[in-house]
Amino acid sequence: MDDSSPLDRLDRRIAGCRACPRLVEWREEVARTKRAAYADWTYWGRPVPGFGPADARLVIIGLAPAAHGGNRTGRMFTGDRSGDVLYQALYDVGLASGPTSVSADDGLELYGVRVTAPVHCAPPANKPTPGERDTCRPWLVQELKLLRPTLRAAVILGAFGWQAALPAFAEAGWVVPRPRPAFAHGARVTLADADGPKGLADLDLFGCFHVSQRNTFTGRLTPEMLREVLRTAARAAGVP
Repeated sequence: MDDSSPLDRLDRRIAGCRACPRLVEWREEVARTKRAAYADWTYWGRPVPGFGPADARLVIIGLAPAAHGGNRTGRMFTGDRSGDVLYQALYDVGLASGPTSVSADDGLELYGVRVTAPVHCAPPANKPTPGERDTCRPWLVQELKLLRPTLRAAVILGAFGWQAALPAFAEAGWVVPRPRPAFAHGARVTLADADGPKGLADLDLFGCFHVSQRNTFTGRLTPEMLREVLRTAARAAGVP
């Protein structure tokens, strides 16, 4: 008998997906050839599921795993510089047990927050196609539906994630305003529960520049800017 949680079962299904031929070929090629610095690693080389508790009140949605980050380690935003910035900030605001995420078995815990992405495979040049984004959307919809009973806020990293997440939230049970709200750092939008007064709860959506090296190295996104968005979102979600 399988006594795992529905979210654990979803994660296993995600990790076995082979729906996008270009992404399958790329992620597996990267896992074979590796980067010299990680020559002794056995790369994950599969779709990367979300990371964090099943009763999360806050979700962070990025873009896609990095070729030598999540595609190597098997955990979202783990093993690359973008992840270094994100997990340090999560630790700084009390949402993570430690400031670094280096491997899937390093013991790191997230408190009330789950990290995921609209595309679960590492894409060439960090750019999924619109078709790949849409093919992967049902996984995010299912994940959001499972999180829906406790979920109260979301931080979306970057315009791509924002555009991909809005229809997923709509399919998962929230009402997205029309016209769709535009992405901006610091944007805040409230999504009503589609079931109205009998529904679960509204959800506060926050925009944040992506933690890409381009943004963090140039100062477009500073650690304090990221911490401020996370603090605000955590308060909205009711995460201690």
